[in-house]
Amino acid sequence: MNSQFDADSQQKFQELQILEQNLQSLLMQKQNTHIELSETSNALDEVKKSNDTIYKMVGSIMVVVEKELTIKELEEKIKVSEIRSESISKQEKIIDAKAKEIQQEIKILLEKNSSSTKDKSQ
Repeated sequence: MNSQFDADSQQKFQELQILEQNLQSLLMQKQNTHIELSETSNALDEVKKSNDTIYKMVGSIMVVVEKELTIKELEEKIKVSEIRSESISKQEKIIDAKAKEIQQEIKILLEKNSSSTKDKSQ
């Protein structure tokens, strides 16, 4: 029984570690998405305020672009970033719930092991 417990425990711990790594990866993606969203929003604000010619980097050169087209592109980029952020948040909630479930299973396994060890020593 004890070796079975060890195998179950190891498997649960490994699952929990994988979920925690996935959560860490999602947090990095979420942070990058928020940075991109913030930069894009700032760019959009500046383009809207500007009455000057708008330039855009294309590869290693700058080209003149239409203001209205640039505004539409930036607004679309913001929408995509917001959708990506929502998706990451949903994934984060799912993984977090699964991690809590596994933590509870580990706790039960440890309690069972602890009580069976006490019973054997008496």
